[in-house]
Amino acid sequence: MSDTEHSESGSRPSNFIRNIIDEDIRNNKNGGRVVTRFPPEPNGYLHIGHAKSILLNFGLAEDYNGHCNLRFDDTNPHKENIEFVEAIKKDVAWLGCDWGDRLFFSSDYFDALYEFAMQLIKKKKAYVCDLSAEAMREYRGTLTEAGKDSPFRNRTVEENLDLFARMKAGEFEDGTKVLRAKIDMASPNINLRDPTIYRIRRGVIHHQTGAEWCLYPMYDFTHCLSDALEGITHSICTLEFEDHRPLYDWFLDTLETSCHPQQIEFSRLNLEHTVTSKRKLTELIESGHVAGWDDPRMPTIAGLRRRGYTPAALREFCRRIGVTKSDNVIEMGVLEGCIRDDLNKHSPRRMAVLNPLKVVITNFPEDDEVFEAANHPQDETFGVRKIPFSRELYIDRADFEEVPPKKYKRLIPGGEVRLRNAYVIRCDEVVKDSDGNVVELHCSYDADTRGKKPEGRKVKGVIHWVSARHAIEAEVRLYDRLFNHPTPDNSKDGLSYLDHLNPGSLRTLTRCYLEPSLGDASPGDQFQFEREGYFSLDSSCQPDHQTGERARSKSIFNRTVTLRDTWAKIEKKR
Repeated sequence: MSDTEHSESGSRPSNFIRNIIDEDIRNNKNGGRVVTRFPPEPNGYLHIGHAKSILLNFGLAEDYNGHCNLRFDDTNPHKENIEFVEAIKKDVAWLGCDWGDRLFFSSDYFDALYEFAMQLIKKKKAYVCDLSAEAMREYRGTLTEAGKDSPFRNRTVEENLDLFARMKAGEFEDGTKVLRAKIDMASPNINLRDPTIYRIRRGVIHHQTGAEWCLYPMYDFTHCLSDALEGITHSICTLEFEDHRPLYDWFLDTLETSCHPQQIEFSRLNLEHTVTSKRKLTELIESGHVAGWDDPRMPTIAGLRRRGYTPAALREFCRRIGVTKSDNVIEMGVLEGCIRDDLNKHSPRRMAVLNPLKVVITNFPEDDEVFEAANHPQDETFGVRKIPFSRELYIDRADFEEVPPKKYKRLIPGGEVRLRNAYVIRCDEVVKDSDGNVVELHCSYDADTRGKKPEGRKVKGVIHWVSARHAIEAEVRLYDRLFNHPTPDNSKDGLSYLDHLNPGSLRTLTRCYLEPSLGDASPGDQFQFEREGYFSLDSSCQPDHQTGERARSKSIFNRTVTLRDTWAKIEKKR
């Protein structure tokens, strides 16, 4: 799916990466081919920032009739596992991107990478170093001070080849030796100060290669050579790799690879009220602040999917924010606006009472009635549904006030409202418990108001309802922003990002009543609960294997987004 999805006007915005590719094609660079890649590390779930990169890389390949590879950078087996591999594949496919037969792992190239490393040694461009990690940091220098040569920098080619082979054979303990590129310890770019390109990791089972290797290449060495081996033409990454580009090119130039991809950097997606660091996301999970990688409050693609976000909305969001070289922070309202726009078009309407108050219509007969209501007020193709109506109903507590505030247009003692798609009712009696709490309303209905206005009076309020006899009882989870500060990990107030957790990010309502048609929903189905917001049936609500039906008590609906941006006023006051 294109990174620049056509807008409704039919236009497709350009960006600096497309300008580069257009120029390359005009000059017949790479024979006019365009081959990109998305190279995730399988050490966690993908987040919304990855979605931007996925749609960009796959979109460019699609638009230029090229290819996009999905390649797992699996060079750190301590933190990687097959769960993350499968989750990443699921996320990429969910976004509408198809890698076809172009699924690769960096581990596919371990033999070739080892040969490349030996070539560097033979060219006197790499050496085995015995410095400890702490000593290596001291020798590396600072941004203002040059580094110092390692005392092992001038080992002979023969000695380095022997030690490197013995490292591969598992003769040395972790951390005792590394292979380093020999570049320039005085370089103003610290990445060129003899970076480590191989380290020892013994006793680790790799999810693809098992126990075959105890020697693993570093990212900077692996990435550029994997790109070259796959024939990538444009290696697109985020701005934090800009200072790594000289190293990317150094490896390819020094090894004289037949393919030399061009690294191009763009600004990463920084979203308000969010953190996307995998370390911090992992900490949120391990400390119990969220329930897992797919918690609907998480910025992971799995979390967004479970919350009810749609691929189309994320594609539109990425189209709106564009591709630039400038770092910026995107307002959460932009993302939520894209979600609302998409769900408003594609979500059928339903009635749900989240905070129920019982209503008894005293003059209504014992027999039920059935009303017909549109599934979507702006789109007739959605059709209609049947809604049962009975003597006992539930309305929302917020739709009744015994002492109403000014301009209140809902139900009050002695007042009238219209029940959506049904009758006008009048509140005749308020029933309270021994503590004075309102527990029930006794009302009467006007039988002549079905589908028409009442004679001689104006009823302004319209409220939603469900039939008590037919309603489905459900749990509803009201999700909100995980952090109450727009930049929680850069708040400049001396506090940790954890100090900015929003205590109201999840509110669980265990006794809600929904209209019966929602009993046919499948996990992931999305609806607009009228006057309440957009909701999705949680992925945990699978059908019962014996009956084929989902137990009513297991219905859990997650709020995807409110009907309006409720944070807009809060943000304006900051």
